[in-house]
Amino acid sequence: MGTSVEAYRNYWTVIHLSHGGNTGSNPVGDAKLNPIIGAGMDQTYHLAQINIARFRRPISDPVNADFVANLDRVNRLADTSPGFLWRLMGNGGSATDIQAFDDPNIIVNMSLWTGLEALAAFTYKNPAHLEIMRRRKEWFEKMELYMTLWWLPIGHRPTISEAKERLEMLRRHGPTADAFTFSHPFGAPGTGAQAPITDRCA
Repeated sequence: MGTSVEAYRNYWTVIHLSHGGNTGSNPVGDAKLNPIIGAGMDQTYHLAQINIARFRRPISDPVNADFVANLDRVNRLADTSPGFLWRLMGNGGSATDIQAFDDPNIIVNMSLWTGLEALAAFTYKNPAHLEIMRRRKEWFEKMELYMTLWWLPIGHRPTISEAKERLEMLRRHGPTADAFTFSHPFGAPGTGAQAPITDRCA
């Protein structure tokens, strides 16, 4: 069963208003939905992602200044990318002040997209995002497990605890339909595994 663009706008406007937004700003916007929904996709599920990173030094250390200075710019690019729907935010427009783990040097990024193609396009093809990814070794330690993807029924927004559970699923069982990666992706429920999406950014 397909879902109209207007239905998406109405749904995300309700979510936006319920979290303190105002009617003067569209939480999704035409540019974010039309390229995906207009293609006639059956939108029964959305794609959630969590991405974590551990700073080498506390975020306030001057060595992290370039990363912090670019956060707002990169987040704005994500917000206006085709297929983007939502991202986790704390005070100040990013999620860097949200401590999701015992280690205070671990930061978390969570977002919701219309599908794999939309998220992959921003992650691996957006020049500004790639620029930051290529410099990540300057700021972050290498982590064996730092990202997972999973499908959610439309109308459900992911929580931090749910996202941490998905990370643990991936750690214990490897990529499955319940928790997977770009290199071992799964389509929405009922569609099975998909061809790998490159995760190389260098």
